[in-house]
Amino acid sequence: LNVAPGEPDPNYVLYFNPRVTAASAETEAGGEASVSLPGVEVEIVRPVWAEIAFDDIEGTAHTQRFEGFVARCALHEIEQMEGRYFLSNLSRLKRDMALKKAAKRRPG
Repeated sequence: LNVAPGEPDPNYVLYFNPRVTAASAETEAGGEASVSLPGVEVEIVRPVWAEIAFDDIEGTAHTQRFEGFVARCALHEIEQMEGRYFLSNLSRLKRDMALKKAAKRRPG
């Protein structure tokens, strides 16, 4: 996870066995995408902050609060690791529209 988005140099950090331990009741819609659907971005509603428990590379347990865009990214990635694709957060109609858009952008 890049914990310094918008900075000239990214700051990538590895989080092992991440799990959400708390999240704000306040939510916000924001654009999300996936490398598996190039050129497709959809609005997903997520909590504005999330508390994530994780292990570091040595196996030491930590808990950290993420806010804003970094929280959105962490929640997106944790869902994906749990087998839930970000499009599952959409209504069937919006999901179908995103998949049709992706199909139109595919070459051939």
